[in-house]
Amino acid sequence: MTQPEFNFADALREVAQARNINEMQLIEAFEQSLAQAYTRNVEPDKRIEVHLDPQSGELEVLVVREVVEKVEDEHLQISLADALELDPGVEVGMEMEFPVDREKFSRIALQAAKQTLTQKMRETERNVVFNEYKDREGQVLTAQVVRSDNKGNWFVELGAGEAILPPREQIPGEKLTPGNRVKIYLKEVRKTPKGPTILASRADERLLDYLLKQEIPEVANGIVEVKAISREAGQRSKVAVFSHNSNVDPIGACIGHRGNRIQAVTGELGRERVDVILWDANTRDFIRNALSPAKVGLIEVLPDRREATVTVTPDQLSLAIGKGGQNVRLAAKLTGFKIDLRETAAISDLDAAMQQALADEQEGRDSGNAQSAFDALFKDSKSVATASPDDVQE
Repeated sequence: MTQPEFNFADALREVAQARNINEMQLIEAFEQSLAQAYTRNVEPDKRIEVHLDPQSGELEVLVVREVVEKVEDEHLQISLADALELDPGVEVGMEMEFPVDREKFSRIALQAAKQTLTQKMRETERNVVFNEYKDREGQVLTAQVVRSDNKGNWFVELGAGEAILPPREQIPGEKLTPGNRVKIYLKEVRKTPKGPTILASRADERLLDYLLKQEIPEVANGIVEVKAISREAGQRSKVAVFSHNSNVDPIGACIGHRGNRIQAVTGELGRERVDVILWDANTRDFIRNALSPAKVGLIEVLPDRREATVTVTPDQLSLAIGKGGQNVRLAAKLTGFKIDLRETAAISDLDAAMQQALADEQEGRDSGNAQSAFDALFKDSKSVATASPDDVQE
């Protein structure tokens, strides 16, 4: 063993502490890197092992050879006869270690070891980042905006590492500024050849769900349950809520006094409009609520096909469709039903028409005529808008 002029163990220990890396992992990486460098640059045909004592700092570079009866490769093997001269106790199949003189540690080998060690340190740091955040997928964190690139990606600092916020996960129109702190949804943490990639999102509907729990106590403690969310980031969202306490109005709880609660939520999302609607176990009523603020008429549901046909009068049609079809798209995603809007110009109150038809039938009129008269109301109906849950862009 040779006492080195430079104590590698002390140096590696300082690096490990400064960069929050496991000391033994870093020593092991150093041993591997030095063995590879020495083999490549000094003894290319031999088996090399490196050992660094973490306590004393003593460094050994060893050539390892196997004891055999007949030598076929003198770089990797030693004959039993020669081995017995060095150690009377050796047997065939055992390995012998031969220390390398320190003078053979060329500058090229040490430089190569340094480069390889740098790479190992990067890999170790990447593993630290991956291990730090792999179990935090699905959480909402506060991050600091750091920089952007020419592809429109923004990068945010989480603490131990950076996360990427690609254009599709940004809130359209939102102005991000380096140094600002924003809330992000940690969408995915995965390993890549270049290190861990942490995907963050400001557009994910689960960020809205988190903010609702943060700003609305009744949602946080479970009295009011968020049943479903559909979102078009930066523009508009719909949230379906339900109260487990008959004395608590779920919509009122979410909106708050003079809208202060929902404004706190929208303020974090760049003033995105958030519609709070009442969830209902009855599919027709849920679809009716989801299409608000439009007032719609008859709703026919095909549960097996997850489709619904909704009749709307002309004065409510544009409201039901929404700007660019947004209202019906969000309603479709919220309810999980493909929604087909159909216009009728024959009557303004479909529910009243149904009630009148039933009343006429009870008064003794011919049921066939009553049904025919009622069906005639929809004779000129035409399909005007269709939306499916799949139409909403993720």
